[in-house]
Amino acid sequence: MNHNFNRRDFMRTLGLGAAVGLTVATAGCSLQRDATLAGGRIRDAQALNMRLGAKQLVVQPVLMYNVSHRRERRSWRNWGGVQTEEAAKKEAARIARELNELCRLADFGVRALPPVMVTNKQQVSTLKTIETDVLLVYAAGGWTDILNALAGLDKWMIIFVRKHSKPYYLWDEIVHSRFLRSHTDNLSQPSVDFNDVAVDDDEEILWRLRALYGLKNTLGRRIICIGGPGGWSCPKAPELARERFGLDMVTVPIPELNSMIEAARKNPELMARCNREGKKYLNKGRVTLSTTEEAVTEAFLLRKLFHDLMAKSEAFAVTVRGCMGSYAGIMPCLTLTLINDSGHMAYCEGDFVVIPSGILMHYICGKPTYLCNPTYPHKGHMVFAHCTAPRRMDGKSLEPVEIVTHYESDHGAATHVAFRKGQILTIIKPDFGAKNWLALTGKIVGTPWLPTCRAQVEVELDADTHDVLQNLRGFHCMLAYGDYTREVSYAAKKVGITVQTLKS
Repeated sequence: MNHNFNRRDFMRTLGLGAAVGLTVATAGCSLQRDATLAGGRIRDAQALNMRLGAKQLVVQPVLMYNVSHRRERRSWRNWGGVQTEEAAKKEAARIARELNELCRLADFGVRALPPVMVTNKQQVSTLKTIETDVLLVYAAGGWTDILNALAGLDKWMIIFVRKHSKPYYLWDEIVHSRFLRSHTDNLSQPSVDFNDVAVDDDEEILWRLRALYGLKNTLGRRIICIGGPGGWSCPKAPELARERFGLDMVTVPIPELNSMIEAARKNPELMARCNREGKKYLNKGRVTLSTTEEAVTEAFLLRKLFHDLMAKSEAFAVTVRGCMGSYAGIMPCLTLTLINDSGHMAYCEGDFVVIPSGILMHYICGKPTYLCNPTYPHKGHMVFAHCTAPRRMDGKSLEPVEIVTHYESDHGAATHVAFRKGQILTIIKPDFGAKNWLALTGKIVGTPWLPTCRAQVEVELDADTHDVLQNLRGFHCMLAYGDYTREVSYAAKKVGITVQTLKS
C-alpha cells in the first residue's frame, strides 16, 4: 500500500485538529465529537469516519462485444442482444449511468472510470496504462482471447453478465465452460474463478467491490506493535501476515512506552485534560463506573500516547503485547476500546494469527472489529469474551457499558459492553497456518457475567454445533456486527486463504 499522507492531511484524517500535537507537553486527549442519546444508545451528532486511512477503490468498466454481419444460409451470430455498434454504445451509456449511481450509493469509497469498449484483444493493450484496481468486464460478446488478455493485465477482475436484466449477454452461456474451464473439466484460470462472475443484479457487483475495497486497504497496512508483533502459540504468525497481506509492523519496545507514560504523568496540564475527557466520557449517558476515575483518566492518557505513536508512523492501527503486566501500571483495555470507537483499529495480545482478519473485516464493513477468546460450542451456543470490546459496534452509536477492572489483574479500566440482543454477528476464526479460516454467523442472545474476561457475548450460532466442533481452528476470533461472510471469503481467497463458511 502507498502511504502518501503528508502530516497535515494525516492529522486532519485522524480527527485531532490543531489542538493536538505530537508531543506529550502540547497534545490534548479529545477525539470524541458531541453526541446525542438515541434509542437508548449514544449516537454522534456528526457521523464518524470509521474507515480512517482508507483509499478509494478505482473501477474500470469494460464492455466486451462484437458486431455481427449477416451471412446467407449459414450461422452468422452468437447468442446475445448486443450485436451492433449502436446497441453497444447504448449499453455503454447505460453502464456508465448504473455504475455512477452504484458508486453514489455505496457505503465505502469507490469510483468508476468511463467505460471502455473493446471488440478484440489488441484493444486490451491500451488498458495497461490505466490506473485502476478492478476491471469490471461487461461480457456482452467477443471471444475468449479478449477475456484472456484482460485477465493477463494483473488486475482484480469481475465479470458481469446480463440474463433477465437485458440485453442478454453471450457469456451467460459460456463463461464457465469456455473461459473459467478453458474447454476442460477443471478450473484453469489462475486468478479468476466462478466467484468472480456476477449475474443481472448490481448488488452482486457491489458486495464484490466492497470486499476488494477492504482488501485494498488491508494490503500493506501499517500497524504499531507495542512489544513487537507476535502470534498466539504461533511464532511464525507475523511472517505469514507479511506474506499474505504485506502488513507493515512497527515495533515500539515496552520500556520506551513506559518512559513515555512516566513523562506524561509529570505534565499537569496533560493529566488535567485527560481527567476532563474521562469525566466527559463517563457523563455522556449509559455508562456505569465500577472502577476508579483515576483508571479512566490513565486510559485516556494511554490513548493519547497511542495516537501519538500512530501519527508519528502514519498508521491507523495499534496492537499490544505483554500488557498483562501493565504498561507502567496502566492496563490498556479501555484504551483499546476508545481507539476502536474512534475509527482506528486496536487489538490486544499482538496476535497476527487473527489481526489480519480484523483489519480486513474493519475496512469491509466500516465498523469496529472485536478480537476475543472463544469458548466451547454447546447446544448451538458459544460465548466470546475479552476485556477490550468496542462500544460503537454498528459504526454509529455507542452501546451501554459498565466500566470495570481488567479481569485477570482486577486493576485498571475495561468494558462490559451491553451488546445488542438479536444482532447478527460475523465470527471469523483464522487458522495458525494462514491458509484456512472458519466463518460463522450467529445472533446475540445475551451478555452474561461469567468469571472471565469482562466483555462477554453469548451467541446462538447459525451452524450445527457438531459441524462447528469439527472445524474449529486457531484460537482467537474476530467479531463484527452484520453478516460479512461472503465479502471476507471473497477477499481472503485473493491472497491464498480459503474461508469455510458454516451456516444452517
